[in-house]
Amino acid sequence: MSQSLDKVRALLTEHEQFLSRKNEPIAETTGVYQRYKYPILTAEHTPVIWRYDLNPETNPHLMERQGMNAAFNSGAIAFNDQYCLVVRVEGDDRKSFFAVAESDNGIDNFRFWDHPITLPETDEPDTNVYDMRLTRHEDGWIYGLFCTERRDHSASESDQSAATAKCGIARTKDLVKWERLADLDSGGSQQRNVVLHPEFVGGKYALYTRPQDGFIDAGKGGGIGWALVDNMEKAVVTNEQIIDPKVYHTIKEVKNGQGPAPIKTEAGWLHLAHGVRNTAAGLRYTLYMFMTALEDPTRVIHRPAGHFMGPQGEERVGDVSNVLFTNGWIAKENGEVYIYYASSDTRLHVATTTIDKLLDYCQNTPEDGLRSYASVQTRNQLIDSNLAFLKANDLK
Repeated sequence: MSQSLDKVRALLTEHEQFLSRKNEPIAETTGVYQRYKYPILTAEHTPVIWRYDLNPETNPHLMERQGMNAAFNSGAIAFNDQYCLVVRVEGDDRKSFFAVAESDNGIDNFRFWDHPITLPETDEPDTNVYDMRLTRHEDGWIYGLFCTERRDHSASESDQSAATAKCGIARTKDLVKWERLADLDSGGSQQRNVVLHPEFVGGKYALYTRPQDGFIDAGKGGGIGWALVDNMEKAVVTNEQIIDPKVYHTIKEVKNGQGPAPIKTEAGWLHLAHGVRNTAAGLRYTLYMFMTALEDPTRVIHRPAGHFMGPQGEERVGDVSNVLFTNGWIAKENGEVYIYYASSDTRLHVATTTIDKLLDYCQNTPEDGLRSYASVQTRNQLIDSNLAFLKANDLK
């Protein structure tokens, strides 16, 4: 028995050493954000007690009994002086669930709480839940909006991949006990990437939506929508307005969706989103930004061209390759911003920046001219300005 316990101790010690690894900034050239060397959460970060039966009598070979496949797409919130993430973790059985991981500095040493979130079900049980966006609303609740997936019962028995997507809604005060509310009623459309605006608008709750015709395809409903609902206990969308549409031959030609809830600044609302385009190798997901007016969150005032962040290096490889996705960021009172983004449906990363840098990026990056000729004109303006600057300062 003592020899078996030594194996358990060695496993726990090795895992603790892994969790304690310090993260390191890497060289960046954009000047907008700082990436870091190591992913902050992976399947290997999940607790040993989630995966192994540690009792030598019932698991003499110390095998993994319930394997973990991935840790990715995470909501984020500052809570009790900690950086708290509500992470999508996926077991080897392909079922995703939510779990809280926290860190003192938001960059490394993230530790999962002992137990995952026990999310109540509705009368129609979820087959799978994932990608929770967290919003601390002015009504005093922390809301979690997420995708709930169920089998499409209209499909034939021979098709066991047909699914439907709805927006599930839950709320909490402590990230431990969650109250499950009714799924969003959006009429006939399926929904993904629904996000709650942090403030009331005209006395109503405001939602960023993404109506779509099918489980995967956005169809005619592509774009980030806006809808007002009377309450969150039984939220019903009766009218949706697309505020950021998908556009041909751009990074969001196939579909796009709001990432986390927007950040409020004096200059307007900062939005982080994902856009999807088609390639010969399949769909490519990147992150992009835009800004909306402070007094009217439906009015886009700045729309920088191209992606804000795309997958690099090992980020391009995973269960679903060539993908960056985000549904969480944390803005601190001192102006620092921590962006939590996932790569290739496999692992979670952090990038750090500031409100000032994000505003500069959004306000001063040219918009997409939507044609090659217009793109060259815009770039030539930058080149000519730089050549004049170099000459004036005797640098060329």
